Amino acid sequence: MKRALLLILLVLVADQALKVWVKLNFYYDGAIPLFGDWAYLHFIENRGMAFGMEFGGRWGKLVLSLLRVAAVIGIGVVLRRMVRQRASALQVYGVALILAGALGNIIDSTFYGVIFSQSTLFEKAVLFPPEGGYATLFHGAVVDMFYFPIWEGRLPQWLPVWGGQHFTFFQPVFNLADAAITVGIGLFIIAQWRKPHEGTVAAAPTDVTSPPMA
Repeated sequence: MKRALLLILLVLVADQALKVWVKLNFYYDGAIPLFGDWAYLHFIENRGMAFGMEFGGRWGKLVLSLLRVAAVIGIGVVLRRMVRQRASALQVYGVALILAGALGNIIDSTFYGVIFSQSTLFEKAVLFPPEGGYATLFHGAVVDMFYFPIWEGRLPQWLPVWGGQHFTFFQPVFNLADAAITVGIGLFIIAQWRKPHEGTVAAAPTDVTSPPMA
């Protein structure tokens, strides 16, 4: 359990440190290249669910934040039970990464609206502004910054759905917490796939004929 908690702490610290740095040093929608034209730090904020989907206005945002808190509590209970039942390290680390990523994004949506001023195209955010934050508790936005437009161009006309349209891969902007969740899910799936194979041992031949005696 100590190693799982250490992993959660490391992800949280790295995630929050990067988000605070980006929030304080970038104008909204600002970007700097990391590796040529296919990797950027690109600051945007997500006020809703995955890929920016929103619902229900302020009440919907509150419900979404509370559901995230409840989900994190549930994942924490599952992780503790897995450790007690001596689940595989791969499973434990996978769930720990999912928990760390969920916690990282919950911190944004719960507290960032209270402790930061609004980020705009012309003004950088301020930490603990005298006039108060840009939103109330549970109504903050999640900070995203990783953008990898590995390929950009026009799709072939013969494609049945998006033929001829401009397309960018990979288009979503995400953060370290999102990456931790994705990796955690992958590790958990791999651990589940390996379980049926762990008990499979090749059977040794039982019918061994002794050489004839001279």
